Amino acid sequence: MIARHWRGWTRRENAEAYEDFLRHRIFPELKKIEGYRGGQLLRQDHGAETEFIVLNLFESLEAVKRFAGEQYAKAVIEPEAKRLLMRWEETAGQYEVRATIKIEEEADG
Repeated sequence: MIARHWRGWTRRENAEAYEDFLRHRIFPELKKIEGYRGGQLLRQDHGAETEFIVLNLFESLEAVKRFAGEQYAKAVIEPEAKRLLMRWEETAGQYEVRATIKIEEEADG
């Protein structure tokens, strides 16, 4: 499994619009990609700006390439996202997932 990590920043007043864009436009499209295994959206306000970290999981590097193309380390930024972001990382990191830790809830009794 491959985890793809990317960061971008908005002005605080654009944070809700950018999050909505990711949730309602980008994530539904990602679900259609063969080999996409989900992800997480992290958000933190810093004064007048908001930082977003997007962590997407893919079953393989080939699945990452189905999303990002042959130059898969290059960030994929939609034109609408560029209007909402004030800056972003030009590259995305690809990491091999080596372990997943799950916390199981104990059964009653």
